[in-house]
Amino acid sequence: MRLISWNVNGIRAVHKKGFLEWFQEEQPDVLCLQETKAHESQLPTA
Repeated sequence: MRLISWNVNGIRAVHKKGFLEWFQEEQPDVLCLQETKAHESQLPTA
């Protein structure tokens, strides 16, 4: 099992830097994100 925990300190900035591509490469079983500082409505849909 692969678990990744990451303090992103703002998910919108991380998203602009290629978060989705990184996530697809890493393929964790569990991903824990801390300090996202955004609501679901503030993120683009996949």
